[in-house]
Amino acid sequence: MSTPYRTRVVIMGAAGRDFHNFNVVYRDDPAFEVVAFTAAQIPGIAGRRYPAVLAGKLYPQGIAIEPEAALEALIRAHEVEQVVFAYSDLAHAEVMHRASRALAAGADFALLGPQRTMIAAGKPVIAVSAVRTGCGKSPVSRWISRELRLRGLRAAVVRHPMPYGDLARQSVQRFDTRADLARAACTVEEREEYEPHLAAGNIVYAGVDYVSIIEQAGQESDLILWDGGNNDFPFVRPDLHIVLVDPLRPGHETAYHPGETVLRMADVVLVAKADAAEPGAVQQVIANARRANPHAAILRGSMPVRLDDAAAVRGLRVLVVEDGPTVTHGGMPHGAGYVAALQAGAAAIVDPRASAAPEIAAVYAQYPHIGPVLPAMGYSPAQLEALRQTINAARADVVVAATPIDLAALIDLEKPVVRARYEFADSETPGLAAELDRFLGAHAAG
Repeated sequence: MSTPYRTRVVIMGAAGRDFHNFNVVYRDDPAFEVVAFTAAQIPGIAGRRYPAVLAGKLYPQGIAIEPEAALEALIRAHEVEQVVFAYSDLAHAEVMHRASRALAAGADFALLGPQRTMIAAGKPVIAVSAVRTGCGKSPVSRWISRELRLRGLRAAVVRHPMPYGDLARQSVQRFDTRADLARAACTVEEREEYEPHLAAGNIVYAGVDYVSIIEQAGQESDLILWDGGNNDFPFVRPDLHIVLVDPLRPGHETAYHPGETVLRMADVVLVAKADAAEPGAVQQVIANARRANPHAAILRGSMPVRLDDAAAVRGLRVLVVEDGPTVTHGGMPHGAGYVAALQAGAAAIVDPRASAAPEIAAVYAQYPHIGPVLPAMGYSPAQLEALRQTINAARADVVVAATPIDLAALIDLEKPVVRARYEFADSETPGLAAELDRFLGAHAAG
């Protein structure tokens, strides 16, 4: 008996959307053979394998994860017929550059959409997405979780995946305390997303197998709150989809993939930093959102930043540590910490490049747009140690840490640390709270 023909596929990813697309579309389909994943954006992902225990019976050896630079060689070596692009927050032109590479090597180029990849949940779903990394999804998600708790509802927070360690062990993750984060050996980037939710009293779910994750989360909650990653669309089908646009980056709302997609999908478009932007920029993003999605409600909110101790910064030389993804692939030259330090009267902002350890210097080389701030990089113990060395070697008097984690509790620092905090505020009447009540009322009526 002849072996059935299988279309050979490479999935281009960054350890998140790529694994999900494989799990829900390709894993059990004998018509396809996924010969490799490629990895980008996140250091240390390539060179591993997607394990057999997650890959399923069609892949007893698992699946190789190769660097994206090897794409053309993979296509030639395996006679690949289809390349599936499966990661987020790239300019439209950058996506098409990758398409051109695949096409020139002889393969088709594909994007999988929400209809094929969204999971149906057994509970109502509120999803928070954004047009770019760093728009403020997590503060808005935390605000929604508090509002739901005030209304007597239990929300399970399901985070977009960040499985950077042992994939088999990370299949389904449930975080209830900081000790859970330590047991899971979470990276800085994972902690930035999880710690504030835990501090707010939320249980957080994440991992690799989102069918199982959504099922477990639904058993412990009245509804599911999807806290998205980058500018991706949700893995679970939302009943209320809130999408953030950023007036500090006007024009980006329709220039990046899949951010424009989520903008066009939105039920509510939220201008979450309206307090921090020029009025003209706010009007520009509102006009662009209306053109892309004339049916969505458009609201404004604020995200004021404050320092725990502004007096400890005034008149001193300050090293600013920002949320990592916001200033790396999010494209921002700086974040909330830089703004807060200047507002507090810092005498100078110290450029971390002068003291950057080699692993941190490599980040600046990869993202030359970054301003005089230090992204909180910690995807590996070596990178976390490089972060510590860079901070301690800097000729600064004090550190302003705008990463959402307690940095001083994670690494041994020789300088005082002042935390910068920012939370979402509903600044319109009626605002996001009214949209939330409308949704909850319709759900109760149904």
